[in-house]
Amino acid sequence: MGIDSVIVWLIVGAIAGWLAGLIVKGGGFGLLGNIVIGIIGAVVAGWLLPQLGIRLGTGIIAAIINSAIGGVIVLVILSLIRRA
Repeated sequence: MGIDSVIVWLIVGAIAGWLAGLIVKGGGFGLLGNIVIGIIGAVVAGWLLPQLGIRLGTGIIAAIINSAIGGVIVLVILSLIRRA
């Protein structure tokens, strides 16, 4: 894995985390928080969506959408845990 792929991961994570924050809470979590949410969301969606038979394709846009979906799932789960 080269430095260029790490940069892409960080950019995709930041955008996806920001989108997930807008969808779930109405705002972002700062650059670092958005990157973390986006990357965790990518892992969650990378496992969950194929289990459901959902394939979004390849490319950077599909990666952002995939990560944002996973980020939304992570944020919803976190909000449910905080309420309990």
